[in-house]
Amino acid sequence: MEHAIHHDHHQPTHDAGGHDKHAGHNVSDFWKRFIICSIVSIPVLALSHMIQLWLGFTFGFTGDKYVLAALSTFIFAYGGYPFLKGLYDEVKDKAIGMMTLIGVAISVAWAYSVAITFGLQGMDFYWEMATLIDIMLIGHYFEMKSVMGASRSLELLVKMMPSTAHHLVNGQIHDMPVSHLKIGDIIMVKPGEKVPVDGIVTEGESYLDESMLTGESKPAKKEKDSKVIGGAVNSNGSLTIKVVSTGKDSYLNKVVKLVEDAQKVKSKTQNFADRAAKVLTFVALGGGVITLAVWLLLGFPFVFALERMVTVMVISCPHALGLAVPLVVAISTSVSAQKGLLIRNRTAFENARLITTIIFDKTGTLTKGSHELQEVKVLNKIFDEKELLRLASGIEQHSEHYIATGLMRKAKELNIAIPKSGNFNYIPGKGLEGIVEGKEIKVVGPNYLKEQNIRIDETIDEFTGTVVYILIDKNVVGYFTFSDQIRESSFEAIKILKEAGIKNLLLTGDNEKVAKKVNDELNMDGFLANVLPHDKLEKVKELQEKGEYVAMTGDGVNDAPALAQADVGIAVGSGTDVAAETADIILVNSDPKDIANLILFGKTTYNKMIQNLWWAAGYNIVAIPLAAGVLYQWNIMLSPAVGAVLMSLSTIVVAINAQLLKTKLT
Repeated sequence: MEHAIHHDHHQPTHDAGGHDKHAGHNVSDFWKRFIICSIVSIPVLALSHMIQLWLGFTFGFTGDKYVLAALSTFIFAYGGYPFLKGLYDEVKDKAIGMMTLIGVAISVAWAYSVAITFGLQGMDFYWEMATLIDIMLIGHYFEMKSVMGASRSLELLVKMMPSTAHHLVNGQIHDMPVSHLKIGDIIMVKPGEKVPVDGIVTEGESYLDESMLTGESKPAKKEKDSKVIGGAVNSNGSLTIKVVSTGKDSYLNKVVKLVEDAQKVKSKTQNFADRAAKVLTFVALGGGVITLAVWLLLGFPFVFALERMVTVMVISCPHALGLAVPLVVAISTSVSAQKGLLIRNRTAFENARLITTIIFDKTGTLTKGSHELQEVKVLNKIFDEKELLRLASGIEQHSEHYIATGLMRKAKELNIAIPKSGNFNYIPGKGLEGIVEGKEIKVVGPNYLKEQNIRIDETIDEFTGTVVYILIDKNVVGYFTFSDQIRESSFEAIKILKEAGIKNLLLTGDNEKVAKKVNDELNMDGFLANVLPHDKLEKVKELQEKGEYVAMTGDGVNDAPALAQADVGIAVGSGTDVAAETADIILVNSDPKDIANLILFGKTTYNKMIQNLWWAAGYNIVAIPLAAGVLYQWNIMLSPAVGAVLMSLSTIVVAINAQLLKTKLT
């Protein structure tokens, strides 16, 4: 894990030119080379005739030109090593890129200057070469530091996990390494400690701070049977926890893996940036050669033509272009992860700007999903309410559906002993079935009754909650009613989407009354009730055929086909159920405001990429002609050193612009 994260610090700087070849040189190495070379550059500058001329002083001694050559050669070899190695690697791999540009520029400057030292007529380039190397080293240092900063949240996540746990055996506490824990082990988490593993509370009650994991600032109450995530901070109570996953299977490691994978996967925008960087590299090399040839043909001295060529090669290094998209990717992915938004598909995330319609699954997204059992209605007098609840819980104990949770919660409240069941089967979009104590039990929704043409005398059309029927040996013997509440943040989410001009639709398996009530309260653009999973898929297709760019939200299980079909699939859910394979984006919290923020953040991220690409490319469009000397007759020219300064400034502007993303996700 640590190796993968270390690699990722450098990974986002990859580009078509093989820019990653300096990955072996870590940040501190660039800093050390910069400091040493900067110190050695002081006597180089003092001994350079051009600097003496500019500053109006003279300084020299016998053999000073050889001392200047020796000091400059040290800077070329020591400070230029990362770039020369990059040049060698790129040429060897036939992947000409930015390191080639820098390597050629400093090599030409050094070789030409040495030739002058040993008799060639002209002005040496030592001070330009030295300052160019200094600037390139500090530029790379800041670039790598920025990328590392963007990915540092991964390291923080990994470091969050405690290394030891309080293992409970026969009521006795034994501290042991977390790595030795096995699934099913019982551990204790004391007040103020971090939860070391994913698990289920078996005893105790407390509030956990899961903000670093889920982005949810409000502490979550945990009691018996609550799920807990490794890395969460326990507040005031002691909890006894049964281990359900450790190590690479833990939620935290899944988050880290998702973030790493998302940073490694290139989107279409990133591929475009890579191609642009490669083209610009050849433009720079070709432009340098053409500049040299044109000035020589015009009769100018070789030293002047060479200076123009070197300047063109220096100033057109597309570092800013190579960094434009990868740095935005690194930052947006890390910031999103800290806020509970996990991006699995970079292109889908960037395409959030194209969304015209978003389809919401109602339960657990727009509503709280904590359905409370309101009533148990008996239709067959052979059974009483408790018996129906007992038999239904025998089936529902196998499910994690919100209906099952509400029903099981009620059964426990009433101290009902849950019977064993067999032949359990999930009926997609309709309910559950199985055998309890020899009876064939079905717990199903209205859709099942319609499909089977089963009619019941009692009507419950006026009820605006969820209704679930219980069938024993194919006869409807009663029903359960559940009610749900709209989340406070749903109102704000729909408002944000409407302001952004995005249509919002509600799709639910609940009856029309329930759907209409939620739709009207939230002032949504429309709804579909009694919808089965395959109907959701058809609805997505239907909207796409009309030219809509569709985002779909769902729990990633029932809604998998629709999530896969949608242009942007957003899975909602928390804990270890988070990794829905079909979704492009996963929201750790089932908060609709997160969905609205995510779409707006996707738009902002894309805009940042385009801004950076324009800045980097636009800078080169202006700078290359200036470096070539097109404004020579007006005495406007750029020297190699000034070119290097401007090139580094371009990189820094791109990096700062990317860093501004951190303020865009609330």
